[in-house]
Amino acid sequence: MKLVFASNNKNKILEIKHQLGDSVELLSLEDIGCHEEIPETADTIEGNALLKADYVTKNYGYNCFADDTGLEVDALNGAPGVYSARYAGEEKSAEANMDKLLAELNGNQNRAARFKTVIALNIDGQQHHFTGIVDGNITLERAGNMGFGYDPVFMPVGLNATFAQISIDQKAQLSHRGRAVKQLIDFLKR
Repeated sequence: MKLVFASNNKNKILEIKHQLGDSVELLSLEDIGCHEEIPETADTIEGNALLKADYVTKNYGYNCFADDTGLEVDALNGAPGVYSARYAGEEKSAEANMDKLLAELNGNQNRAARFKTVIALNIDGQQHHFTGIVDGNITLERAGNMGFGYDPVFMPVGLNATFAQISIDQKAQLSHRGRAVKQLIDFLKR
């Protein structure tokens, strides 16, 4: 089976390829010649995943899936949420996003947060959605050098390490994206 993953984020592509194994030939946007920035103008995580999947299906004709992820922090009323990638500005800097998040939580005892990933799959003229959520806490400082995005400041419940301190295999089992991708894989195996 051949599927386009509507992303050029090499870290996401690596994680998802790792989980899919050889069962699916995964193509990136670059692989299909899509070099434009797909607009993410929805006001929900679900909406952005849907926009990206629909863009590829409409303009390129492939079966595809797209994801969108948000970090929702209780003390910030769910922010950064749908704006997680652009939290500190349009340049989408992970370092600047973490700096802003840690600064806004400085002195706050409530560090509860959750990561949410929604995958929209367009396949054979139908659309399906898969959602993965993991609860955790924002750490006081960065820890670890694996992963990407907010991984160095997010510690999932039940683990004494951030997502940036664990292996790709552990992350696939525990993370929001890993949980959503597992649902996608289970669906594709039917």
